[in-house]
Amino acid sequence: MSFHWDNSYLRLPEVFFQQHQPEPSVDAAVVLWNEVLMKELGVYPAHSKELLNTLSGNVPRDLRSYAQAYAGHQFGHFTMLGDGRAIHLGEHITPQGQRFDVQLKGAGRTAYSREGDGRATLRSMLREYLISEAMQGLGIATSRSLSVIKTGNEVLRERVHDGAVLARSMKSHLRIGTFEYARYFCKTTDLEALFQYTLKRLYPSINGSSSPVEDLFMEVMRLQIDTVCHWMRVGFIHGVMNTDNTAITGETFDYGPCAFMNAYDPKTVFSSIDRHGRYAFGNQANILHWNLTRWLESLLPLLHNDEEKAILRAKEMLGEFGPLWEKAFGSMMRAKTGLLENSPHADECWKQLLHIMEKHALDYTDTFSFLAYGFDTERFSGIQSSLKEWLTQWRGMPVKYALMKEFNPVMIPRNQWVEELLDAMEKGQEVGFHQGLNALAAPYNPINMEVNRASKPEFDGGYSTYCGT
Repeated sequence: MSFHWDNSYLRLPEVFFQQHQPEPSVDAAVVLWNEVLMKELGVYPAHSKELLNTLSGNVPRDLRSYAQAYAGHQFGHFTMLGDGRAIHLGEHITPQGQRFDVQLKGAGRTAYSREGDGRATLRSMLREYLISEAMQGLGIATSRSLSVIKTGNEVLRERVHDGAVLARSMKSHLRIGTFEYARYFCKTTDLEALFQYTLKRLYPSINGSSSPVEDLFMEVMRLQIDTVCHWMRVGFIHGVMNTDNTAITGETFDYGPCAFMNAYDPKTVFSSIDRHGRYAFGNQANILHWNLTRWLESLLPLLHNDEEKAILRAKEMLGEFGPLWEKAFGSMMRAKTGLLENSPHADECWKQLLHIMEKHALDYTDTFSFLAYGFDTERFSGIQSSLKEWLTQWRGMPVKYALMKEFNPVMIPRNQWVEELLDAMEKGQEVGFHQGLNALAAPYNPINMEVNRASKPEFDGGYSTYCGT
């Protein structure tokens, strides 16, 4: 079986998309196939000529591929956007009846490309494949990568790169920016059509509700809080948390300027374009609240016919973010430290630990692994007296080590390690890259604790990630 296509999105008003064919690859060559994911989607066999053609951009004319229109607040500034280098092949329906978007990234220009060439470098697509599959292994809602295929085209960035196309899948690419586009560039009837489409496709349980806007907003807010809490659990920094990169399914996507924190510091930023720390590790909850506020503003015409009443109700709904976040984040941190929900002084305990870790620049992943498994004491032989005191206090509390092992990975995609894997892959040394992928599929297995040690401080100090590569 190959893909089973449908295109429900194309039944929306035409203002939401432009049909567009991907640019064919000159000389398509498979670099990576995600055979596990293909089998999950019911797509066989992975190496067929038909699949190679489809996922490299050489698609049949009757496929009706398209690029989505959307808007977004980028670093706080509102602008019209759209899929500049992403082309949707359609929605694949699995044998179980599940629906997933399948999209090509780097398959050429679209109507929304502006000054871009619509292309992608092999290195950047390998990186997205690696990070998205790492997020899957970590148990975080994410887009998935199906394949990376060299196109045979050259892509000019800071130097000439091999061009590549990434195929990725998600439950949906609907984002806050899609609703912003409908609210500010389209008619109210278009916004209503988008809202009804969202309910029918993604949240059918809300259909028939007496308060569907409130119910949808609260459901998405809970999903996004859960996702960002998981980011914080593993030290992930998205790097470009614009409203156009906030999916209403709760899935993480767009792995351009993202990275993982090593030494604990809430101000950590690795994005080359985030010069003021807007999307720093410790600011991600604030930005999520800001993004959700922008989404609710776009929904005001559907919330109530009276604008004043709509605004009043919106403020009440947004007021629930703080308590929901504090509850979710506190529960997550108690689990990371193995403390029971009703354990006295549990919150004070994990807050003290984070303070000590920040003061002494302790490695985020290694510190929690050390607590969970209690070995490799050599790495902590120079442990500070304040941490020793904290350990004495913590060990006197009822600690659930099994819970800690569920919540604390022993490995993450370390920045330096990721770059080394990409260097090797670009040189055709594939074995190490595949070994890395296998390890990232089991990040909670202690056997992988020694796979990738923390990056050297001097490496992280000068490390930057980029958008649009």
